[in-house]
Parts: sequence; C-alpha cells; structure tokens
Amino acid sequence: MKRYLVLIAYEPGDWEHVDEDTRQEVFTAHRAFEAHVAEHGEKVAGAALGDADTATTLRGPERTVTDGPFVESVEQVGGYYDVRLPDLDTAIAAARLLPASYTVEIRPVVGVEGYDEA
Repeated sequence: MKRYLVLIAYEPGDWEHVDEDTRQEVFTAHRAFEAHVAEHGEKVAGAALGDADTATTLRGPERTVTDGPFVESVEQVGGYYDVRLPDLDTAIAAARLLPASYTVEIRPVVGVEGYDEA
C-alpha cells in the first residue's frame, strides 16, 4: 500500500451560501470517497480545516509569526484525507468521487532518509 495526501481546495465562502440539498450532495460525495478508500485501502486521517484567515504562519529565518495564509490565493485548502491505497490510479478514482466544485491535489507521502517518525 502507498500513502497519499488528498488536498481539497475550494472557493472561500461557498459553503455558507449553498442550500441544504447541495450540502447533502457534498456529504454524499465525501461518503462515496470514504467508502471507495475503505474498499481499496484505508483512511489514516481526514479533516476539514479552518479558513485561511484563521491560519498562523511562521516566516523567514527568525520564524516571525503572522496571521493568515502564506500566499494569497483564490482557492484555499479546506480539508484533507490521508489515505493508504494500492496505487495512484486508485487514489485518482477515489478523488473523482469528491464534489466537482473542489480542486483536488493528490500527493504521495514520502519517507525522509535519516528521519525516524515518532
């Protein structure tokens, strides 16, 4: 099994303006994604994230703490899934089940030589 991080980006403010039917469609899509992952591998973790304006960022060599996102962007990462699946094709098939309004990025999780995970 390979491990992938599935990042979900969306237009900020969209969720507050959708009707209940649309919300249920989104929930149904997430349930389909999770069922596909469960059938072919496992979900390690997943969560919705606070909006970018709630972020705290550390920048520069002195690690200055600032409020807000690191970069300005129309889309913001709004959630993620950390999954174990057999291959990238299976991860793509799962990601296609998420709402079409999302931009979904799939990245393999890689080990770093010389660093032991706690």
